[in-house]
Amino acid sequence: MKLRVRTIAAATAIAIICLGCSRAGTGSTALAGSAAATAGTATTSGNFGTLKDVCRPGNAAGSPDQGVTAAQIKVGVLTDESYTKNPDVVNAAKVFTAWCNAAGGIDGRKLVADVHDTGLFNVVSAMTSACGSDFTLAGDAVALDGLSVNQRLKCLLPEFAAEVFMPQNVNSGLQVTPVTDGHSYALYAGYYNWLLNQAYPGSGSSVTLIYADAAVAQIDSSMDVETLKADGAVSVHQESYPAVGAINWTPYAEAIKNEGAKGLLFLGEPQSLAALETALDNIGYTPDWIDANTNSYSTAFIQAAGKSLSLQHNYAALPAIYPVEKDADNTATRQVVSLFAKYAPGQPVTLQVLEAFSAWLIFATAAETCGSDLTRSCVYEAAIKQTSWTGGGLTAPVNLAQPDTAPDCFNVEQATVTGWQPASFGANSGAYRCGEQAITLKGDYPQPITLNDVGKSISDLK
Repeated sequence: MKLRVRTIAAATAIAIICLGCSRAGTGSTALAGSAAATAGTATTSGNFGTLKDVCRPGNAAGSPDQGVTAAQIKVGVLTDESYTKNPDVVNAAKVFTAWCNAAGGIDGRKLVADVHDTGLFNVVSAMTSACGSDFTLAGDAVALDGLSVNQRLKCLLPEFAAEVFMPQNVNSGLQVTPVTDGHSYALYAGYYNWLLNQAYPGSGSSVTLIYADAAVAQIDSSMDVETLKADGAVSVHQESYPAVGAINWTPYAEAIKNEGAKGLLFLGEPQSLAALETALDNIGYTPDWIDANTNSYSTAFIQAAGKSLSLQHNYAALPAIYPVEKDADNTATRQVVSLFAKYAPGQPVTLQVLEAFSAWLIFATAAETCGSDLTRSCVYEAAIKQTSWTGGGLTAPVNLAQPDTAPDCFNVEQATVTGWQPASFGANSGAYRCGEQAITLKGDYPQPITLNDVGKSISDLK
């Protein structure tokens, strides 16, 4: 999977190839958090990080909109979990709703996460189900999200997404996300500038980009090539590998060596990158740097890559989200870790979990301003008034009112044999490096779907 935040897994690549395939078995499951958390009765604090009273008791009344009653709010969560076996967004929904309901809910209304599992391929039917029952979407992330944007906008369903993946959904109508991801701009301009011109000067003389042979990856690779060249790369060689994975990575390693590649970008699943790096080790070749991307920002990649991490220089740029492994230094990140220990013991706190949690926080803080008159129009308009959103300290500031904005801040992680750790990348604002020059994308890329594209306008939102 990948949005432009770099999560392109083989499962997504296969899905792009198999769009004609169909799989039955999508459905919806309601998660109401902890059974002990009753609406209207606070048993824990509703503060989160720097945010006060995100959730609290109250006397909200009436049923002003679909999915809203005096007792509860039904919020949709789309996931590919049954296919990908990735529980991140479902775990985040479970933990957030449990915590929020224990603090009194949203003005006394209990949050119910209505989980719609797409099975990866049935995203349109999952969205149709959400359209028929839910107030909004929150904390969701599905690989083929671009296929269901029309459906979501036709039913005027706001989305507070954890991540967005296909370009048709990046900055689409009625959408709010917790990280800056302007579709008109290069998402990794600052990161590549640091790699090419500061960390490894001269490495732009020869860069190789390897990507899974699928439509989404081809778009992403084109954006990356454009960004690299704008940042000063002289030669960028592109090479694709089968979306189902390569049987033998040695020919790819030899091609990288023959190109004299000083920089290597890899768009694919972590296991494939680990196998490629083993092949590079075996032929004794070490590029100056490898962009492992955020898809590899996990313990799974550390385990898979093993001793290669002592030989190869792997980096990943985070979209200005505080590093998970440094939670002890950040109140908001530490709070997520503590809440997971309480409500989902043994489940990992990942990058996607933090994005989902921030997305839920956007929804909840906006919903609290609406009181009894909780409508889609009220919650969406309240959310986009946030011009310096940090999720209580989970991220660098984001202007939710202007989604098509160039990223101002980023942070970089380096993979080591002992785990991921912040790289020495010139951070100038806490954990982040901010103030980078924006690069406007000039290529012909798919554009986000808007309300106007489906014959609707913002005035139709009630």
